[in-house]
Amino acid sequence: MKVVEALAPIREREGLPALAGAIVKSDGVLASGVVGVRKSGSSVAATLQDDWYLGSCTKIMTATLIGLLIDDGKVRFESTIADEFPDLAAKLPEIVRKITVEQLLAHRAGLPWEADWIPLSRHGSLTDQRLGAVLAAGSVELVAPPGARFNYSNWDYVILGAIAERITGRPWEELMRERVFSPLKMEHVGFGGTGTRGQIDQPWPHVRGFPMYSNGAEIDFPPVVAPAATIHCPIGEWAKFIEDELKGLRGEPSLLSAQTFKHLYALEGIGKVERDWAGGIAYHHSGTNNMNYANVWFAPTRNVAFVTCSNDGIAAKGCDDAAKALISLYEGISR
Repeated sequence: MKVVEALAPIREREGLPALAGAIVKSDGVLASGVVGVRKSGSSVAATLQDDWYLGSCTKIMTATLIGLLIDDGKVRFESTIADEFPDLAAKLPEIVRKITVEQLLAHRAGLPWEADWIPLSRHGSLTDQRLGAVLAAGSVELVAPPGARFNYSNWDYVILGAIAERITGRPWEELMRERVFSPLKMEHVGFGGTGTRGQIDQPWPHVRGFPMYSNGAEIDFPPVVAPAATIHCPIGEWAKFIEDELKGLRGEPSLLSAQTFKHLYALEGIGKVERDWAGGIAYHHSGTNNMNYANVWFAPTRNVAFVTCSNDGIAAKGCDDAAKALISLYEGISR
């Protein structure tokens, strides 16, 4: 399949440094390709083996971890912040104590989009910092009463990371590797900005085609935010997770029990729209740190997903157009 030929004109038209994409079935990658360079102004080609930053597509993975803990019987969708942090309850207003795991997963906790991450990231371990995010929720004005309305929030997912850490006594990063990545044989996954500082060894972060002043782990959100946003990996590794999600969406055996998987995908937080090309409902998620962009569309009825990535934060249109091009390619061979 001519994935490279499909991506090349989109990358050129949108002025993107690089653009990658793949067509994924529940039993593996059907086709993939990448065009462009790791850093604008250089001749170092981007590759499919490069680490592509997934941004908020991380949230689907954190939700999977919480789902596994639900399947283990260690937490419930109805569990509250007070249930999981009884030692902190007296320090939190009642309205925050009653926020549930389900409300956090569905972006209905009423918390703002972001916390003030820099002060939170200055002291203690990452587990301490995420616990600080729970406490900080008690001193902020909520944008709505918990459960009242959808309000997309990184803060919700940092608290979910803190809940997983409290339940298990282990860092979220370790839990993700053990419970999600290892069973799916995702062997090359990391956290934070990509590459070695000053070296063009991975896709460099860009804004509107212009490279950032530097690269590497620190050119990203502070690590406290990782459960909401900071996973990176080669597109083939991401595809292994997408394959498992397709299985779950089709009611086939996956990491999660069928009941928990169905409950998670019934919540808000991942887009659900009717699309002719999907043969019914298509599920969508995207992610960015404003310097990279990632996009996934699931079509479970047709057992296919389309993933696209760019090392430019202003690549929403380019990644969507790339997904459309991959859909057209797939339709051409599946008729």
